[in-house]
Amino acid sequence: MKEELFITILSDSTSINHLQYWDAHKKVGNIYFLSAFLFLFAYSGAQSQWLDDPVLDQRVMRGIDKLYNYEFDRADSDFTEVIRQRPDHPAGYFFRAMVQWERIISNFDDESQDDKLYQMLDGVIEMCEKRLDEHPNDVTAMFFNGGAVGFRGRLRANRGKWLGAANDGIVALPLVRKAYELEPNNYDVLLGIGIYNYYASVVPENYPFVKPAMIFFPSGDRKKGLEQLRQASQNAKYAKVEAMYFLMQNYFVYEKDYASALELARKLHTKYPNNSMFHRYVGRCLVSTGYLGEAKDIFVDIEKRCSKKQLGYDTYDAREAYYYLGKFDFMAGRFDAALKSLYRSDELSRKLDKDEPSGFMSLGNLLIGMIYDAQGKRQDAMQQYKKVLAMKEYEDSHKESKKYLEKSYTHN
Repeated sequence: MKEELFITILSDSTSINHLQYWDAHKKVGNIYFLSAFLFLFAYSGAQSQWLDDPVLDQRVMRGIDKLYNYEFDRADSDFTEVIRQRPDHPAGYFFRAMVQWERIISNFDDESQDDKLYQMLDGVIEMCEKRLDEHPNDVTAMFFNGGAVGFRGRLRANRGKWLGAANDGIVALPLVRKAYELEPNNYDVLLGIGIYNYYASVVPENYPFVKPAMIFFPSGDRKKGLEQLRQASQNAKYAKVEAMYFLMQNYFVYEKDYASALELARKLHTKYPNNSMFHRYVGRCLVSTGYLGEAKDIFVDIEKRCSKKQLGYDTYDAREAYYYLGKFDFMAGRFDAALKSLYRSDELSRKLDKDEPSGFMSLGNLLIGMIYDAQGKRQDAMQQYKKVLAMKEYEDSHKESKKYLEKSYTHN
């Protein structure tokens, strides 16, 4: 997620890891360094409530669990009650905005709800700035301010408003760093610093075009960041789930520690069975660790949920499910079934890939060409390979297409 491409796209290749990470996250926008960087502020702020009322504190925690499980109305009810009882504290307002954020993410192509989120976040920012004017070392206000600015920037990045997003990142970073200086032993605080240390080191290494932007930010530390995420995932009170998510993602995408990623993915999906992101990660990790039979069951389930239009399961999830189901049938030699799924994945890609063909489209069309070759449809296969060559290359997609243009693919 290293042999010939038809093995690569069926098992655990580096190309499929990046395909999954970048293309499967289209529902949250063009996530590269800036968006991941802003995620630091968004969730480090989101998880550190410091409410002094244990009853309200438990209500917030229950609301967070409901939010992760896509029970938006119930989560909204919890956070509304927090606001009613503590109208002077930013926690309830921030988390109610997070419900709006998740609603947007669950139907990402609909931008009609964006303005409402911007208004909610601006309200949190205004409240926190007033608190900071009166008490400059108010850590709670720093974190919720940084979180609100971060999510505002993240939505801007997802909508292609990069200048505004970058500005939000520059504004949020000093807030988070100062809060960490004031609360260095808080494991919830540690999540945000761990995310920054890790991504500020790893992303420029893997994507050199990001390096010029790094002159505006402190350097990172990959090893230290990963350890900080481990500590937060084990010891944080409020940030545990988010720390587990980032740790899982980093194990999968950059560390290539698929077994550790799978362990975390199973835990998250078990606790939050309606969360499509955790669900898909179980499937990806199973593919990467070679448990293809179990992976197929996962993607069959995802496809069924998409067909039923279950909340949170959208066309991005469906596209990924059909892609994998097509690969599994291709591997087993069930070509007609494979083509049916791959055609459907390609159809969805043509709706979703607004800027350029995705990895799902490119590698899916390569697979279709290989199936045509295996079926003796040489002219159709050659058309597919030429089509792939006209798309952006994903790992060896161009190399493999050229190879099969010269000599037809045979399925063993």
